Amino acid sequence: MDIVTLAVVIAVIAVVVLGATSGLVISSRRKKQLPPAPPTTPSVTAPPAEPQVGEDAETPRDETRRTIEEVVLPPAEAPVEAPAEEPVAEAPPAPAAPEVEVPEPTAGRLVRLRARLSRSQNSLGKGLLTLLSREHLDEDTWEEIEDTLLTADVGVAPTQELVERLRERVKVLGTRTPEELRALLREELLKLIGTDQDRAVATDGALGKDGQEIPGVVMVVGVNGTGKTTTTGKLARVLVADGKSVVLGAADTFRAAAADQLQTWGERVGARTVRGPEGGDPASIAFDAVKEGIAESADVVLVDTAGRLHTKTGLMDELGKVKRVVEKHGPVGEVLLVLDATTGQNGLVQARVFAEVVDITGVVLTKLDGTAKGGIIVAVQRELGVPVKLVGLGEGADDLAPFEPEAFVDALIGD
Repeated sequence: MDIVTLAVVIAVIAVVVLGATSGLVISSRRKKQLPPAPPTTPSVTAPPAEPQVGEDAETPRDETRRTIEEVVLPPAEAPVEAPAEEPVAEAPPAPAAPEVEVPEPTAGRLVRLRARLSRSQNSLGKGLLTLLSREHLDEDTWEEIEDTLLTADVGVAPTQELVERLRERVKVLGTRTPEELRALLREELLKLIGTDQDRAVATDGALGKDGQEIPGVVMVVGVNGTGKTTTTGKLARVLVADGKSVVLGAADTFRAAAADQLQTWGERVGARTVRGPEGGDPASIAFDAVKEGIAESADVVLVDTAGRLHTKTGLMDELGKVKRVVEKHGPVGEVLLVLDATTGQNGLVQARVFAEVVDITGVVLTKLDGTAKGGIIVAVQRELGVPVKLVGLGEGADDLAPFEPEAFVDALIGD
């Protein structure tokens, strides 16, 4: 075989091979494009065919047909009512202003309260009269008289003075009738208490440092629990009853509700109360109270100070500061020390310390109707050298009375 023939054979074989390969590719592509034939029976897991129209229809049931008259319509629904409009809440009425009270006149008030005083002081006055009425006044009897006076807190020195004078007077008197003994005891008790002191509360105005007239300024001081704020409120009633206009200064900022308590007392008699925040500076409030009193042309400004323990040096010093700040307006006319009569000799300890801080000018004895220690009047006057000016004889609003020695002694010894 020559070279030409060999080339032709190779070419033919190549053409044949290429054609076969090409046919296989085309055949493969065609097979991939054609979808598989659907199976003759559905597969178990195949989803059910979609229902066609009419497949769910049921065979009609034999029922009696109703005429239109027999058909009952469903009841009509009740119309839904619109929710009623809520009435507009009316604004609460403004609280009515408290009715201003007219306090009892102070003249003779202690006489009206005499029965309360006599009930609590029987052991003093009546006890002395009983002892002095004995036929023989031996040493034992005089010792009993001394014990009666000491028990009533008259004090050691005043008791000794009174017993010595009674010894002399009884010796000179000789025969002793009940009337003579009562007159004798009354006279000696009045000497002991004193009748020549000015017991009026100093409320007269004065000229301030700038030449402007300022009201009378009264400071009320005392320890906790003596009824100091209540006494200040009652004193406002006493002054209003005497025809004076009053401004109250609530400088007790340490005790909760003290300012509210004082304001309530003031509103009852038409007196304005100047107050500040709880825990505020007492001296600043006292200063503002006097300033307000000047602006209102008030007759008196009452300053209620915080109740202080006499053993607390810092608080006592602050009390002195209150007085110094108030005096920037002008002089303080009165400093009243409130003492609880039931504390007895302990009240003297309090009185001494307060007198060192501020110049006490008068004493108010509270709860005098509930104790047999009325002799504290004598002891505190001797201790401070100032008079008892007011006494509290009950819980009522008008149970604070100007102290009258004669009425007091008459209540002690009876008629």
